[in-house]
Amino acid sequence: MNFLRGVMGGQPTGPQPSGAETIQKLCDRVASSTLLEDRRDAVRALKALSKKYRSEVASQAMSHLIHILQTDSSDSEIIGYALDTLYNIFSNDEEEEQDESEDENGQKQADDLGCQFTEIFIKEQENVTLLLSLLEEFDFHVRWPGVKLLTALLKNQCSQVQAVILVSPMGVSRLMDLLADSREVIRNDGLLLLQHLTKCNAAIQKIVAFENAFERLLDVITEEGNSDGGIVVEDCLLLLLNLLKNNNSNQNFFKEGSYIQRMKPWFEVGDENLGWSAQKVTNLHLMLQLVRVMVSPVNPPGATSSCQKSMYHCGLLQQLCTILMATGVPADILTETINTVSEVIRGSQVNQDYFASVNAPSNPPRPAIVVLLMSMVNERQPFVLRCAVLYCFQCFLYKNQKGQGEIVATLLPSTIDANSISAGQLLCGGLFSTDSVSNWCAAVALAHALQDNLTQKEQLLRVQLATSLGNPPVSLLQQCTNILSQGDKIDRRGSKVQTRVGLLMLLCTWINNCPIAVTHFLHNQANIPFLTGQISENLEEDEQLVQGLCALLLGICIYYNDNSLENYTKEKLKQLIEKRIGKENFVEKLGSICKHELYSRAAQKPQPVFSSPEQMLFDHEFTKLVKELEAVLTKTVHKSSEEEKKEEEVKKTLEQHDSIVTQYKELIREQDTQINELKTQVSSMKTQNEQLQASLTQQLSQLQQHKDQYNVLKLKLGKDSQQHNAHGKGAQVNGVQSEELSRLWEELEELKKQHGVLQSQLAEKDSLIEKMKSEGAHAVEGTAGSSENNSELQKELETLRAQVQSQSAEISQLQAERQELLNKAETLAMVSAPGNTDSSAAAAKITELEKRLSEVTGETEKIKEEGKIWSDSKAALEQQVATANSSVAILQNEKSKLQQEVAESKKEQDDLLMLLADQDQKIKSLKDKLKELGEPIEEDDDLDTRDQYDDEDDEDDD
Repeated sequence: MNFLRGVMGGQPTGPQPSGAETIQKLCDRVASSTLLEDRRDAVRALKALSKKYRSEVASQAMSHLIHILQTDSSDSEIIGYALDTLYNIFSNDEEEEQDESEDENGQKQADDLGCQFTEIFIKEQENVTLLLSLLEEFDFHVRWPGVKLLTALLKNQCSQVQAVILVSPMGVSRLMDLLADSREVIRNDGLLLLQHLTKCNAAIQKIVAFENAFERLLDVITEEGNSDGGIVVEDCLLLLLNLLKNNNSNQNFFKEGSYIQRMKPWFEVGDENLGWSAQKVTNLHLMLQLVRVMVSPVNPPGATSSCQKSMYHCGLLQQLCTILMATGVPADILTETINTVSEVIRGSQVNQDYFASVNAPSNPPRPAIVVLLMSMVNERQPFVLRCAVLYCFQCFLYKNQKGQGEIVATLLPSTIDANSISAGQLLCGGLFSTDSVSNWCAAVALAHALQDNLTQKEQLLRVQLATSLGNPPVSLLQQCTNILSQGDKIDRRGSKVQTRVGLLMLLCTWINNCPIAVTHFLHNQANIPFLTGQISENLEEDEQLVQGLCALLLGICIYYNDNSLENYTKEKLKQLIEKRIGKENFVEKLGSICKHELYSRAAQKPQPVFSSPEQMLFDHEFTKLVKELEAVLTKTVHKSSEEEKKEEEVKKTLEQHDSIVTQYKELIREQDTQINELKTQVSSMKTQNEQLQASLTQQLSQLQQHKDQYNVLKLKLGKDSQQHNAHGKGAQVNGVQSEELSRLWEELEELKKQHGVLQSQLAEKDSLIEKMKSEGAHAVEGTAGSSENNSELQKELETLRAQVQSQSAEISQLQAERQELLNKAETLAMVSAPGNTDSSAAAAKITELEKRLSEVTGETEKIKEEGKIWSDSKAALEQQVATANSSVAILQNEKSKLQQEVAESKKEQDDLLMLLADQDQKIKSLKDKLKELGEPIEEDDDLDTRDQYDDEDDEDDD
């Protein structure tokens, strides 16, 4: 154990082994020792040597340390030593004793060693999985070294370690548990670990977010004091930025989880007199960046709009505006706040309207927009702050025609207030000041007030400026062109390219797609010679951009020229270009704009970001305009007058075609609306029809039950008649025979009358059915022959439908009368039976049957009423469908329905005839009984009955 004592600080005896030899002996001890204490001591010694002899320990002891982690997991102390040793191997922390001259080279070598050792370690994915399993150990001596070791691995080989963790079961979940650890050191190092884990990996970012990371991180920020918190708040904010930046899924989850509302307390800055610590400034910077991530212009428009609404409703925008107008706020925080407010209001009408209503706490109160513009045109303000104010003004006017009108209105003569400073006055003052940055910013800001707004372009032509005493006022357009075209003023004010570029961008935006403004521009006789002179000259490289913008301005004058000025028509301007400049030279100058280095930078994002004032040349929205017009203007210059005439004719034809197409589209929309309404009504009618069919089926079932009961009573009646024939003589002896016979005779006469009525009704029904058949056929033929008779056929169809309904009602009445007739016949048979012993039971059955019949009758009437309502609704529906050119198909459908109804009516009539025949048979049997009782029967009755049967047979044959 001498080598151990030497390592641990004992007195050396004899020659000392080298570091490599000592490490080799310690490794042998770790591999061969059977006692846990010996292995623990050896690993502790390796830990002590791992910083000084990093390469030797890594090359000789790494495999033994991994084996310790696998086999000795029950002993937390040796596991902690092994993890610390591996951390020293992989960590790239710079040695304290290195000389300053060797800092850079030493750090680079350390980084290389750490990456090499990490690559060896993670080559076996089981090693990373082993570390993840050890993190579940709650023991501090295991968990904390494990967190530090995994963080070091992520620093060295981030993407590779991320891939292993991503495929490990519950790998991310185990790391998320670190945030819930009650020991702050582990929780804080866990935050650092998650920061490295979530870098540039959308899949892991989503998993972490769905592991409730937002809730936990926001809780930590609140516990630590929000913006007044320490480094832990900064770590939480950095992790939130990793999770949300360029991750639309997590941003949507953050918004839907109502976490935006929890950001409001971050910006309650409190008493400004207490000062701002460096940590608070850093925290607020990160918090503002988080807000901007949620409303960034590069996000999907729908997601950005939704977040903007949430920020307004929860009061976050109001809180940011409070910071914006507060005093004592550091300049960098104020600049970032302005940028944040800019993107919160960009393109959101509600937020833009609120921002327009914000006033600065001054006496008298001034609108926040005016206060910000004062800073923008003040050359003493920091350059980044002026850029931020310009961006805020641009965002305020983005897709905000109302705001554009309000800004332009402050320049009009009728609205100018001499006692107050307006936005328009500040812009004009900046436009013509001696500071080139103010010139450029004011020109771009005014151009945004005209962006895609033809009305305001025309309104701005009314603006008049007083140049000097004794001289008449000039228009704003003329003043801008005068500064460009007059040589002495260019030398004094516009010698800098920045000023001239700003004015040219304003003029191009102003007259673009505005023929009236083009006419006003051309009306100044000096403008066109100045533009052609600038384009044709050989200027320095810095002035070539001005030449390109002059070519763009001249091209717009040609393209949007309405030929109202005889000297400057499209054709004459083209001839002027060909003679003075040359078409190829003109196109080359025009194309030089997009080739400029600063053009491509400005085209990347809306926010104006310039490292120095000299780079402030292009505006983002103007780059879109150049890209849109370059090809069009090039084509316009090369076109001949004949081609233009042809194109104008084609354009007019297309406009007419578009007008016709628009009319047809409107017609189709109306028809689609009607069809949808009809479909809805058809669906409703189908539902009602199904309900009625179900109710009718139920009634038919009940009617069938009554028929079955009737058949049972008829059989019983037949048996009673046989018993009566067998005991005829006994019946004659009955004392009440004469009285009963007279009553039977009266009822028999009544039955005859009713029978005659039924026969007449059946004859009328037969004629009605034949008439319906002929009329239905005639209606269908008329429909097929001519579509002009649709209205008449519709009326006939309604008549046929009414007749069918009337026929159904008559059939139902006949069925009711038939049932009543049967009941009376049964009563007659019961009374005529000898003894009347079963009369009470029969009377009870008859009473019950009559009760059921009355219920069926009531339900039938209800069905009739519903059927009538359904029929009326269906008639209205059919009439609407007829207006949609489909009446023929509907009438054919109605024909088939009518034929089916006629067939059903015919079938019901046949059933009724059969029942009447049975009734006649019963009447005949009753007459036979009366004859047996000795009552005289007239022969005419029999003849009438036979004649009726013969008539019925004839009708059936027909």
